[in-house]
Amino acid sequence: MDVMRLRILRELADRGTVAATAAALSMTPSAVSQQLKVLAREAGVPLLEPDGRRLRFTDAGRALVVRADEVLDALDRAADEMTSYARSPRGRVRVASFPSGAALLLPAVLEAADAIGVEVDASDEDVPASAVPALLADYDVVLTHRDERSAPLTDPRVRVDTLMREPIDLVLPSGHRLASQEKVRIDELAGEDWISVRGGFPVDDVLLSVAAVTAIRPRVVHRINDFRVIEELVAAGRGVALLPRHSVLHPHLVRVPLAGVRAARIYELATRPGAARRPAVAAVLDSFRAAAARKLSR
Repeated sequence: MDVMRLRILRELADRGTVAATAAALSMTPSAVSQQLKVLAREAGVPLLEPDGRRLRFTDAGRALVVRADEVLDALDRAADEMTSYARSPRGRVRVASFPSGAALLLPAVLEAADAIGVEVDASDEDVPASAVPALLADYDVVLTHRDERSAPLTDPRVRVDTLMREPIDLVLPSGHRLASQEKVRIDELAGEDWISVRGGFPVDDVLLSVAAVTAIRPRVVHRINDFRVIEELVAAGRGVALLPRHSVLHPHLVRVPLAGVRAARIYELATRPGAARRPAVAAVLDSFRAAAARKLSR
C-alpha cells in the first residue's frame, strides 16, 4: 500500500470530511477521493461507505487507520534517527497546551528542549478533553486537563498519560467575610454570586461536581474563560470563584480550600500511540514530567 494514500486515510479519520482533508494536504477534493478509491483496491475491501452526503469508515477502514498510524509513526521515528546521525537537531515537536497549563509548565519545557537540540513549536489550544483526538491531527503532544471526577479519555488512537493533580480552591477578595478561614464549607457560600468558565471545561465541571455532592446550586452570574479576568472581577467584589491553585496570582485575592470536598483538575499528556518512541517526542514528554514534578515539590 502506498504511504501517501495511508496518510490521506489518516487525515480523513482526523478531519472528518474530504474537503478538510484536501485542504490540510494541499490537494483537491477529487484527488483525495481518487486516492482513497485506489487505496481500497489495494486493500481488497471497502474502506468507506456513503452516510448521507458524507463518508463513514467501514470496520476494515477503521482497522486500517490504526495500522496507518503505526506505519507513519515508524517513518517519523526513522526520519528522527537519520537526523540524529547527521548530527543536526533531533527534530521538531508540535505541542498544544491549554493556556494556564502552558503558563505553569511551558517555560521549563522549552528550556529543557533547547538544551538538547529539540525544536518545539508551541501553540495554545483551550478545548474540552473530547476535542483532543482531533488536535492530534496537527500536534505531536497535547497537554490537556479535566475534572478529577471525570473519566479519562479513551480512544484506540490516543495515548493519555497522567501528569499531575492540581487542587482547585475557592478564591475570595481579601476583605471577604470568609477570607480569614482555613477552610470554607459550601453551605457558607449560599447567596454568593459565582464567576465560572464556560461549560465543558474542568473548573466548571468541578463546580458542577461540588453542586452535585452538596445539593447546593451555585448562582453563576458570569462565564469567562480567562483566569486573569476572573481574578480581577473577584478582586472587585463581583463574585467568588473556583480557580486552580497555581493559577491565582492577584495580590488582593485569598485562596481557601473547600471543606469536605475534593476539588482538583488532572493534567494529562495526549499523543498518538507509539509517538513516544520518537526520541524528540520522548524528550518533550520527559521535560513536561520534570517541570510538573518541580512545581509539585514547591
